[in-house]
Amino acid sequence: MTEAGFDVLNDVVLNQVLVSFGDAETTRRVIASIQEDGTMWAGETVWQGNTAMRISVSSWMTTDEDVEQSIEAICRVAEAVTVKH
Repeated sequence: MTEAGFDVLNDVVLNQVLVSFGDAETTRRVIASIQEDGTMWAGETVWQGNTAMRISVSSWMTTDEDVEQSIEAICRVAEAVTVKH
């Protein structure tokens, strides 16, 4: 995601990924838009004072294709949100 211009805020050790899209307002807009998109679900959290999108992968049925589709959706939605504002 760094290549897309967004920061993964934590070292991914288990199944939790935290992504920031700059400021809190933009991050919240991306989260709302990704939920509307329907490809995946992600929630909001605050980690070390930063508002972030929390992605939790917990199903043994999640495939590499699911992950790739989710990354594509996040990048597509985030680009649309950041271009609008």
